Amino acid sequence: MFTRHSSIAHAAYHDLLRSLRDDAVSDIRGTPTRVERNNRTYWYDTYRVGSDVKKHYLGEDCEELRGRLEQHKTLKAQQEDRRRNRARLVRLLRAEGFLGLDAATGSLLSAMATSGVFRLGGTIVGTHAFRLYEGELGVRFDMDMTAHTDDIDIASFSRLSLVLEDTASPSLEDVFRDFDFMAQPSLTAGRTWRWKQTRGDTLIEFLTPSFGEDEDVRELPALGVDAQGLHHLNYLIAEPINAAVTYRSGVLVQIPQPERYAIHKLIVADRRRPGENALKAEKDRRQAAFLVEVLAQDRPDELNDAYEDALSRGPKWRSRIEASLDRMPKTQRLLQELQDKRACRQCSQVQ
Repeated sequence: MFTRHSSIAHAAYHDLLRSLRDDAVSDIRGTPTRVERNNRTYWYDTYRVGSDVKKHYLGEDCEELRGRLEQHKTLKAQQEDRRRNRARLVRLLRAEGFLGLDAATGSLLSAMATSGVFRLGGTIVGTHAFRLYEGELGVRFDMDMTAHTDDIDIASFSRLSLVLEDTASPSLEDVFRDFDFMAQPSLTAGRTWRWKQTRGDTLIEFLTPSFGEDEDVRELPALGVDAQGLHHLNYLIAEPINAAVTYRSGVLVQIPQPERYAIHKLIVADRRRPGENALKAEKDRRQAAFLVEVLAQDRPDELNDAYEDALSRGPKWRSRIEASLDRMPKTQRLLQELQDKRACRQCSQVQ
């Protein structure tokens, strides 16, 4: 069973998120410009600095973004009012019992957002992403599923990073230096994808989907870092969503769709090695079970689509999902019921 936040808190969270999205286009310096690449359309703020033409990536084309771009001058004039209102909304959410971040993590995510990490395709994955579904879904989390982790995992597609033709500014190297992070050695000489804080236990890792046999290290040019390739990650971070971090006046970040996160956790749990990762695998299964229970009620079609998508990707995907579900009878039953209901609907339509 799960409990929900009040309707007031749920509405306040989405007001906070909407305001942060408005701010994302309120600092346009030049002219909003459409650019088409590989059958996709992207928007840039195009402006001149001396004789140079600069392009600041704004986002992939969608109706919502186009609407904000049309009123960006008005949004800019209201920027300070929105900031004050967001600070009020954050206080309200914290009073309603929303999970918060410690000041160190909040300020770090804020600095990464300012540099452009999430604007340029970076997606928070892992427990920090899971905690943010509290606002998206309007539900309360148990502490055993959201136990604080010092690890911050950021994933991005290397191909997207290459095509954007924009880079983080200030650089992540500068950001991490300001927060006393040191690059950690890797098995691939000269490639850095992990940073460890020298005055704490926080570890930042960058990840990217691996489409071949090897989970090798690849570049993320837009972020100016390397990333460790991982199988199944392409499924997790496809079509991510925005989320609001309840720190100060809010921080706009990017996380996976909750239904994809739930199914991906079933895969990750089975990939964990026995022994030292047993507790992590159990935490993966608890998070997956919780999200499946919520989504089966609130977003059954989206959950079923994500489940069937993963199952359709081949026998290795199916075997990992089934191995986890064999240990989770309630979750297995909920997912099977969704499939049965869809099959019944399809039969009715044929008849």
